[in-house]
Amino acid sequence: MLSAIGLDEAEETVYRLLVTLGAADLSDLTRRLEMDEREIGRWLRALEQRGLATQSSAQSGERWVAAPPGVALRPLLIQQRHELEQAELAAAALAEDYRAEAVESDARDLVEVVVGAAAVTHRFLQLQLGAEQEIMAFVTDNPVAVSGRENEAEGVAIARGVSYRIVIERSVLASPEDFAEVSASLGQDVNVRVVDRVPTKLIISDRSLAMVPLNGKGSEPAALVIHASGLLDSLSGLFESVWREATPLILLTPGSDTVVEVGAGPDAHDLQVLSLLLGGFTDASIAEQLDIGLRTVQRRVQGLMQLAGVTTRLQLGWHAHDQGWLADR
Repeated sequence: MLSAIGLDEAEETVYRLLVTLGAADLSDLTRRLEMDEREIGRWLRALEQRGLATQSSAQSGERWVAAPPGVALRPLLIQQRHELEQAELAAAALAEDYRAEAVESDARDLVEVVVGAAAVTHRFLQLQLGAEQEIMAFVTDNPVAVSGRENEAEGVAIARGVSYRIVIERSVLASPEDFAEVSASLGQDVNVRVVDRVPTKLIISDRSLAMVPLNGKGSEPAALVIHASGLLDSLSGLFESVWREATPLILLTPGSDTVVEVGAGPDAHDLQVLSLLLGGFTDASIAEQLDIGLRTVQRRVQGLMQLAGVTTRLQLGWHAHDQGWLADR
């Protein structure tokens, strides 16, 4: 947590222990941390240079005292904040220069061509890490450069408060293994909907940048990165149109026993079955995807119909929509 102000993991570990103890001999720290004494001594001297620890002269031997965090860390935080502010000003100036140049530039400058798997992967992750509000995406069963499990940027962005809306093709959930991978990579923190087919692979970051694939059969991975323009507005409109018609999908992480009550309605596992049912999957397919028995699926569907007070699955779909059972959560 303190790496942002220049402490590495080992230095932070030693400082935290020293704060907890107040003061300690080098031998005591070595015993508690089960590390090499010379290494701990080096880290202590590094902390001393930062003003985070001092050697006590009141005791014999090499005894160290932690500086109060409220006093010692404040200068480091102020310096780091100042450097970040300077970086923000520099970035804003560069952005302004870029916008000024874009006004006079050719319309072709609003679209970048990115070629190569590494370059496509880098820009794909960059769009997510640079987002501040929302990521919108179409997902197919044929990723160009990054699979769901490889997309570590998603977890980082979600932790920063970025929301995700994703529409996936039904074929992405073709097997239990595929369904488990989607559930693990997306989980419950992402709003997911399913359709028969999406128009194209697509990712849009904060409605200011978008990326779509640009590939011929058997060719090297390539993509278009589209900046703010009428084309980007059209892609955003396309996403919203498909999103409205798609069926919400409930994803539970493997082994989840979460029960989410919707009023007096169904729990999360009922909703997962219902979302797949309304997404066009058969009872047998749902049983296979969720690794449960066919009779369990049918029993849950019957329970949902009884709860809704309906006699057909079509009526169940209308009731679920009317009650907001599958509303994004």
